Amino acid sequence: MSTYRQLKGYNVKKVDSDPANPQIGQVWYNDTTNQIKVRSTIVAAWASGGALVLARRGQGSAGTQTAGLAFGGTPPPDGNDVSEEYNGSAWTEGNNLNTGKTTTAGAGSQTAAVGFGGETSGSNTKTTEEYNGTSWSEQNDMATARQALAGTGTQTAAIAIGGYTNTSVANTEEYGGTSWTAGGALPVAKSVLSAAGTLTAGLAIGGNSYLATTEHYDGSSWTAGGNLNTGRINMGAAGLQTAAVTFGGSTGSNTAATELYDGTSWSNSASLATARRQIGGNGVLASALAHGGFASSDSNATEEFTNTTVFSNKLDVS
Repeated sequence: MSTYRQLKGYNVKKVDSDPANPQIGQVWYNDTTNQIKVRSTIVAAWASGGALVLARRGQGSAGTQTAGLAFGGTPPPDGNDVSEEYNGSAWTEGNNLNTGKTTTAGAGSQTAAVGFGGETSGSNTKTTEEYNGTSWSEQNDMATARQALAGTGTQTAAIAIGGYTNTSVANTEEYGGTSWTAGGALPVAKSVLSAAGTLTAGLAIGGNSYLATTEHYDGSSWTAGGNLNTGRINMGAAGLQTAAVTFGGSTGSNTAATELYDGTSWSNSASLATARRQIGGNGVLASALAHGGFASSDSNATEEFTNTTVFSNKLDVS
């Protein structure tokens, strides 16, 4: 019979305090706490969540995995005005947008969100609405009406990135909770892209013509970041500039691929169960939410992402 030493290359040591940087699979006995511990991992994965009340694609998103918000979306060209809230297990319908729209964008939290741009009744829109957890109220419009744009940030510090007028645009606009002002232009015009991060540390990801490029925003200008492994359009995204995840979209056909970003480079991760485009994304890298989109038809599917976690299991022996 093999010993633990032969299998893992470590002895089970008795220590007075836990090692600072234990290796995966390392086991030790903490003599102070009377515990046997082992360094383990939970591998990144997607799990099924509660279905949207209304199947849709092109919806706006805000919030987290356990307090998410989805609003607007199909059917084009009119778009719908339905908003839904997610509690970590199920979606419930909230009060409607004042103006139905699709291919729209959003930012903020479930109780303090802002939605902007999109397509309504066959025309691009620059309308902006804020959500307080109960109802939507109209706010000052963006300068440029556009659809297929991306958004990120908070209700009082949001950014609208790129989009489509009668062509893809490089425009960036910043929202301060009341009105919009011009921000720095993208290095290249982009639409059908995704975004993550904040107003002063944002990400623009992928976009038209299946771009693989990523750009960083510092609150005034954009600079090039690391390229996606697979260029794509109409994907979901969540997280921060230095810890982001993007998922789904289209590479010419629907994809389930997921990639993680560390602020410098993208790496492949666990795939969605259902390949789809025009998908909504909420949350952070450690716990993201993917909802809706278009598979072979409009989808009501929700999936929850858990990133790889390293931790120390313990067993009391006192």
